[in-house]
Amino acid sequence: MHDVMPKDVTYVTPDASFKDVAEALIRHRVDALPVLDDDKRVVGIVSEADLLPKEEFKEQYSREGYQPPIRARLRWRLSPGGGRIMDKRYASTVADLMTTPAITIRPQQTVVDAIRLMDENGVMFLPVVDGHSRLVSVLSRHDLIEVLVRTDQDLSDEIQNDLDHFAWVNTSRIQAKVEDGIVTLRGRTRTRSDAVLIAHSAIRVNGVVDVRDEMLWDEDDL
Repeated sequence: MHDVMPKDVTYVTPDASFKDVAEALIRHRVDALPVLDDDKRVVGIVSEADLLPKEEFKEQYSREGYQPPIRARLRWRLSPGGGRIMDKRYASTVADLMTTPAITIRPQQTVVDAIRLMDENGVMFLPVVDGHSRLVSVLSRHDLIEVLVRTDQDLSDEIQNDLDHFAWVNTSRIQAKVEDGIVTLRGRTRTRSDAVLIAHSAIRVNGVVDVRDEMLWDEDDL
């Protein structure tokens, strides 16, 4: 995951003001920011969605009595920190605005792990932290989608490297061709299960769109 982790990291502290956060989000063109304590540990996340209730719940006319639709209220209840969303209209500092605890990930985890974690928790932003919860980087969905634009040559090199290092399968008769992110595997293996293993290895490479398995085998052990 190191290849997609941004090197420049922007953050705010719990005592930052409402205006400070709004200006930082606009200035850095991001959807959310990690909140760090004095030891640079991640203690929460503050996002655009945390700021907007300040305007959403203002009365546009006297005694409007605005109530969000039930669909929105159900979504808040199911999202991290969502139960506090209406209280955030009174917030003036990051400590009052932020969602805590933050959903985080470690640098050694994979892009697949990051995407699944975002999907499971309904978040679009993941702080990357070390073993002491200190900030290393931040990941957005935009960062993760960069794996989908890897060049065919880059994908081909990684797949070939994987083929060269199969310890228990003879891959000397296998060729992998990559075009527009689609991998075509040709050649012959000793068993059908070996061919399946090679195909599974190729599809796991970040950025591979699809695998066309045209391999033959000597023995159908499945």
